[in-house]
Amino acid sequence: MIINPKNGIDKLIFGMKQNDVTAIYGKPDRNYKDEDDNVIYAYNKQKIRLTFYVEEDFRLGYMVASSPELELFGNKIIDKKIKDVKKDLTAKGIIKFTQEEFDTFENYFNEENWIIFQTEFDEVVKFEIGAIINQKDEFDWKFPVKK
Repeated sequence: MIINPKNGIDKLIFGMKQNDVTAIYGKPDRNYKDEDDNVIYAYNKQKIRLTFYVEEDFRLGYMVASSPELELFGNKIIDKKIKDVKKDLTAKGIIKFTQEEFDTFENYFNEENWIIFQTEFDEVVKFEIGAIINQKDEFDWKFPVKK
């Protein structure tokens, strides 16, 4: 599963609607609403959780994945040492990270690409990516809206 910074993961593109996603992956293994009434789809095989924002007409705006098949710029990231992931990203010009710690986990957040690497014991265990917010403080949807 290829991570496409600012766009999505694999065939999933920010701005898709639920029916666009089910056309690709079928019915989700879990489908529920979070505390903000956003719709969440979870796919076990792909190890991915998708958030469709209620305030954005249920467009796909956030993804959390932990598949060992995740690749960023040709490199696998899950179970890889965070220092090695960051080294690979430096070569692509992604160098600025905000780091947060909680319990045995650490998050490495890059705001420019809206990506988070969650680590435990210095290895990446989870990857998160969100739709980019543009200069007008609006989502920069990459998937064309069907009229």
